[in-house]
Amino acid sequence: MASSRPSEAASTAAPSTCRGHHLICELYGASRLDDEDHVADALRRAARACGATVLESRLHPFDENGGVTGVVLLAESHVTIHTWPEHGYAAVDLFMCGDCDPADGISTLKEVFSPETVQRATFERGRPAPSD
Repeated sequence: MASSRPSEAASTAAPSTCRGHHLICELYGASRLDDEDHVADALRRAARACGATVLESRLHPFDENGGVTGVVLLAESHVTIHTWPEHGYAAVDLFMCGDCDPADGISTLKEVFSPETVQRATFERGRPAPSD
């Protein structure tokens, strides 16, 4: 019986087809975070600006604060959001494999949500671990 345990090589780097860029983005002082249709359109537009292929969207509004949580499934991975309109804050993740660059979606997010401040960090997913 074959082992389902990953090989030693798999524990330090994923195959090149699994590699991608994961952009963690925080929007402060943002607007229209309580408008579910606007948020859905914004995520799809940001994904397309990155060169991604949109497969499906699913969003859910919250009654208690008007916030929205959602995901846009991509052929290349996903875009997610969770909003707190009462604080003007949104947490957005853009994770894409292949030739797509999630940084290309930042200008769309700035345009549609008009944040006062944007903080971001990018993680290279599936890259070899640095040697100690």
